[in-house]
Amino acid sequence: MTTALTAAAEAAQLTPVFDAARLAAELDAVTAHTWNPQRTHIYGGQAGQAAAIDWRVLPLRSLGGDPERTDPGGPGPEPFAPTRWLDQLPYHAEILASLPAPLNAVRLMALGPGAVSNPHCDPKYRLDRGLVRLHIPIVTTTDAVLVLDGVEHCWQPGTLWYGDFSREHLVRNASDAVTRIHVVIDALLTAELAAWFPTSWQDLLTCGEVLLNRTALALAPAWPAGLPYKALLPSGFADFDAAAPLDGSLIPARIDRDPAGILNLTIAGRALALAPVDDTEFRFSGWSEQRTLQPDGDGGLLLRVRRGRALADRHVTAEPRTT
Repeated sequence: MTTALTAAAEAAQLTPVFDAARLAAELDAVTAHTWNPQRTHIYGGQAGQAAAIDWRVLPLRSLGGDPERTDPGGPGPEPFAPTRWLDQLPYHAEILASLPAPLNAVRLMALGPGAVSNPHCDPKYRLDRGLVRLHIPIVTTTDAVLVLDGVEHCWQPGTLWYGDFSREHLVRNASDAVTRIHVVIDALLTAELAAWFPTSWQDLLTCGEVLLNRTALALAPAWPAGLPYKALLPSGFADFDAAAPLDGSLIPARIDRDPAGILNLTIAGRALALAPVDDTEFRFSGWSEQRTLQPDGDGGLLLRVRRGRALADRHVTAEPRTT
């Protein structure tokens, strides 16, 4: 991470404060069963390994709206969508609808008494990538803390917090009776959401190496070129761990709609849903505008990669159509 971002505080409280009693009361509608263990995410749409501690999840938004999916998800063949659990939590749904940013996964996360996670980093949630993770505590205790970059936090119910989870962190619940429950929201950082941060953050968010995404379009435009669309893309472009996404050998890629009507890019055997950011430019669903693609009007594609305010691009030509 850049020096300016590293120098920023590890967490910030955002301006809205929500009704903690209403949030807690709604839990009765979804706590009649045991929630599934939290899982990691594997790029390509798959859920990974389950947590070894008492760390359980109820997904409110997940890939494809899957009500059993407890991992945070990411780029894959399906976009994020509300689950049936959110239908039972109208106040939670109202809060999510008020957030001025495109949302990815939203999960109720419950850390049981005595549970302690291993220290870890979540490197994709970085301001220069335009991806943020927010928390709204619902049930907590002074014995339940988040240790973020060496600083202990015990956020209070109903408050809204940003944490820089690309830094090392762990969660610890030393209570012998209380289960800590937070709403955990993965979102794309926008200028509108940045305005909710404290005054002390505004210089960084408006002038620093921070990626501000555009808000979601009300109506998704059609792909502005013929389908199916075939091209050769650099192998790094769909590798979300790649340090240089515009580099690598050129490999075949295809853009088309799947049977459900979802616009997908298929490359190296993986299908990745695309989401519009304006009338002609598209990002990967489950990712930010850190990398986008756009038909150039001459039959080719303009690939863009952003890191904070820096922009690099590469033009690739379309595969010739057979007649």
